[in-house]
Amino acid sequence: MRVNETFVSLQGEGHFTGTAAFFLRLSGCNLACPFCDTVHQPHTEMSEDEIVAEALSHRPRHIVITGGEPALQLTPSLVGKLHEAGFFVQVETNGTLPLPPGIDWVTCSPKGEKASPTPSKGGENRRENLPVLSEGGGKDGDNPIDELKVLYHGKGTDLSLYESIPAKEYRLQPLDTGDDVQNRIILRDAMDYVLQHPQWKLSLQTHKLLGIR
Repeated sequence: MRVNETFVSLQGEGHFTGTAAFFLRLSGCNLACPFCDTVHQPHTEMSEDEIVAEALSHRPRHIVITGGEPALQLTPSLVGKLHEAGFFVQVETNGTLPLPPGIDWVTCSPKGEKASPTPSKGGENRRENLPVLSEGGGKDGDNPIDELKVLYHGKGTDLSLYESIPAKEYRLQPLDTGDDVQNRIILRDAMDYVLQHPQWKLSLQTHKLLGIR
């Protein structure tokens, strides 16, 4: 399995913000997002048993499997081994590929509006990149997405793309552009949207605010 990195930190986003977790970042992605802030391509080959052993060497028993796109590599056997070792398994995915069954919490961050399939770049409103999760992934086959986390690019963001996606929780996360002035504008607009559409909750990247991984 191609592993980009492992580390221990606090979950910085979404439902489990503030939770101590072991992070497993798998290498590779099936989309090319112009706003991606993760260098996920470098990797080290690790077996599933080596991954479990590495996770067990740390105290948290909450594991976050992310990427890149973890669905490219994640297997039912790894999920099973992690459960046998006592882990709560959370997966962060763009939702365009099926996931193994039995995952405890699926955080889906769709990239339909701005992403394009690799290796091309730049597509707009790519409905083919919207989540296809149905019976794979999640413990509830009728509602596999536990948490839908949408990146908010500003007032032009087309959230109608996501209205038909079933999820237990809906979160709006302001895009980090790297520009403080623009970030404040996007944050203000995101807060206004949540106030007008209370089914959404604001999600902040608190790990960046705290200066941690």
